Amino acid sequence: MPPSSSLPNLTGLRMAVLGSTTGIGRATALALAEAGADVIVHGRTRSRAAEDVASAIRGLGRKAEILPADLADRCAGDDLVDAAWSLWGGLDAWLQFAGADTLTGPAAKESFDAKLDHLWAVDVVATIRLCRAIGLRMKEQGHGAIVTMGWDQAETGMEGDSGELFAATKGAILAFTRSLSLSLAPKVRVNAVAPGWIKTAWGDTASSAWQDRVLNETPLKRWGTPEDVASAARFLVSPQAEFLTGQVIRVNGGVVR
Repeated sequence: MPPSSSLPNLTGLRMAVLGSTTGIGRATALALAEAGADVIVHGRTRSRAAEDVASAIRGLGRKAEILPADLADRCAGDDLVDAAWSLWGGLDAWLQFAGADTLTGPAAKESFDAKLDHLWAVDVVATIRLCRAIGLRMKEQGHGAIVTMGWDQAETGMEGDSGELFAATKGAILAFTRSLSLSLAPKVRVNAVAPGWIKTAWGDTASSAWQDRVLNETPLKRWGTPEDVASAARFLVSPQAEFLTGQVIRVNGGVVR
C-alpha cells in the first residue's frame, strides 16, 4: 500500500521507535508506517500491546519487528542497539521516545527520590547512551536521523514535584540533543520534539482543575493528541527536514513560555 501523497514519503526507510507500545510512541510508529517506513517496535517487555502495534504496521503493508528491552538496564539497552542495527542491516531513523511513567499506576505513589532515580535511568541515561551509540553507527553509515523526547516546560519550569523532576530530566535531554547534533553533523541530523499538554494516560484522568488549566494556557484551546506529536516527529525524520538539526520543536498548541 503506497503512502498517501499528502504524507512525507518514507518508503523503504528503516526506523526504530523506542517506547512504541502506547501513547505518543505508538502513534509515531503507526504514522511512520503510514508514510511507508518499516518500523521496529520497542517496549519494556514483549507485551500484547507491542504485538498489536506490530500487527497494525504489517496491516499497512510494512515490515515490523518487536525488540523488547528494559532501558533501566544498561546492558539491555546496549543489546537493543546491536539487535536493532543488525535486524535490517542498519537504520535510517531512531526515535527515542521511551520514558518512565511516574504519574500513573503504582509509580505515582513512590517517593521523590525513587521517581528521580527511575526517570534519570530511563529518560536521561538511556537516551544519552543509546543515541550516542546509534548515532556513531549512522555517522559511519553516512546518513541518519535521531529524534529525542523533551518537554515544552523544561526550560521555563513548573511548580511541584513533577515539574521539578521533568524539568530536570527533559532539560538534560534537550541539552544533550543540541550537543549530539553538533557531534554527528553533517552526516546525521538530531532534533527533539517538546510536547506540551498531550492527552495520554495522565490527561485522561486529570482533575477538572487541570482540565481548565490546560484549556486556559493553550491558545488553540484543546489538549494535544499523540498524533499531533507523531506528525511532527514524522516530519523531522523525513527528507523534507533535511536542513533541520539541533532543533527543539514545541508541539504545544501555541503556548509561549
